[in-house]
Amino acid sequence: MTINDLEPKIVWSNFYGLTRVPRPSKHEEQVQEYLLQWGKEHGVETIKDETGNIIMRKPATPGYENRRGIILQGHMDMVPQKNADVEHDFLKDPIETEIDGEWVTAKGTTLGADDGIGVAYALAVMESKDIKHGPVEVLVTYDEETGMTGAKSLKPGVLKGDIFLNIDSEMEGELCIGCAGGLDGHATFEYKELDAPEGYVTYQFALKGLHGGHSGMDISLYYANANKILARVLLPLIEKCGAKVADITGGSLRNAIPFEGSAIVLLPQEKVAEAEEIVAEIVKNVKFETQYSDPNGIYKFEKVADASKYMEEKVVLNAVKAILACPHGVCKMSDSMPGLTETSTNLAIVRCKDGKLTVDSLMRSAVDSSKVFLSEQLRSTFELAGATYTTSGGYSGWVPKPETPSYQTVKKVYKELFGHDMKVMATHGGLECAILGAKYPNWDMISVGPTIMHPHSPDEKVKIDTVAHCWEFVKGILEAVPEK
Repeated sequence: MTINDLEPKIVWSNFYGLTRVPRPSKHEEQVQEYLLQWGKEHGVETIKDETGNIIMRKPATPGYENRRGIILQGHMDMVPQKNADVEHDFLKDPIETEIDGEWVTAKGTTLGADDGIGVAYALAVMESKDIKHGPVEVLVTYDEETGMTGAKSLKPGVLKGDIFLNIDSEMEGELCIGCAGGLDGHATFEYKELDAPEGYVTYQFALKGLHGGHSGMDISLYYANANKILARVLLPLIEKCGAKVADITGGSLRNAIPFEGSAIVLLPQEKVAEAEEIVAEIVKNVKFETQYSDPNGIYKFEKVADASKYMEEKVVLNAVKAILACPHGVCKMSDSMPGLTETSTNLAIVRCKDGKLTVDSLMRSAVDSSKVFLSEQLRSTFELAGATYTTSGGYSGWVPKPETPSYQTVKKVYKELFGHDMKVMATHGGLECAILGAKYPNWDMISVGPTIMHPHSPDEKVKIDTVAHCWEFVKGILEAVPEK
């Protein structure tokens, strides 16, 4: 059995089509062309705006012309993450899916259900001939995962509807009415490269197999951070063993908790045994500390080919100390919505290249002032260590409006379909609703979706039966949209 055999076929076949098209963030040209061709083949008005978003329009079914216009929205890009032992080129290769019991997952890569499933629902609505609805528009944004560029670029007045249904939530039965804002932080240390001295041997500390995951949705699960572990190992190797650091590499995406990384060090031959003892002790402690939250980490410390260069010691030592001191994880839980993370940061990416050691973080908060304060903590930490610090990509949160008639209609539809109330919530993840709502303040906005676990990691999976439930829900919302 393949996903094309699953029900509802109209949704799964459209999702399958998207899995065939490479669509990592910043490289959406192929999926844009795919969507334009899809619209042409299905007789659906489809355009690409000047910024790269795809917009589709479908007129009301007979008798529903006087209903309020609804906009279905998802994003076309996906997070390109894979396990280290998997050969996959996200710019060329399709995503290979498989059915694992109640779930659909991918073979060692991210699945792209975030947000390919949301786009598949929208395409299914545009393709369907038997759904009753008022005027429907579809907005498929580009580059959501690395800065919400498509949402930021959309011009006011382009879309005519006033009920906005974002299909990018990740728990069926939950109605999302708010989200956190975000801000990217960038620290840069400048270093000189020096020639490797005589009498030193080169070792690599590498770790993989940590859980990783979405830096918004999963940050409260306290998964281990590969960059923190790297710094934890490097500090005593530098201070006690005189190690010289040739490279530090950890994490790959700003919005994914780093699940693997490595560091290359040059050690005096007489200090190798002591270094091995230090690393073994730290690994033992890390495994004990993460035995419940992140038990599958794999750690290796072994001799490798000799490095010819290393980074000047003072800069690296300050950078390692700053990485250890830099906040990571949950900073504050919400007072008004128990169980919801209010403010957090993800120490996401460490790289060394061309004389620059860079550390990138993503801060999130539902409270804008808390996000700014958190950024000041990061700035203070890195500037005290000698780095320069800048920010980019800031956006505000989405403030809930639970009193709107559309919100009440959606709750009523769900209860009539499934016999119980939806859980009303906000998310610590970033949703495009926050940015788009600022451009279209008249919109009633809600976000729904099927159950997706571990987005932004190679363990990403979507629960099969919730895809069907959410499809019935979307159809029910379309039919129940009130009159103008």
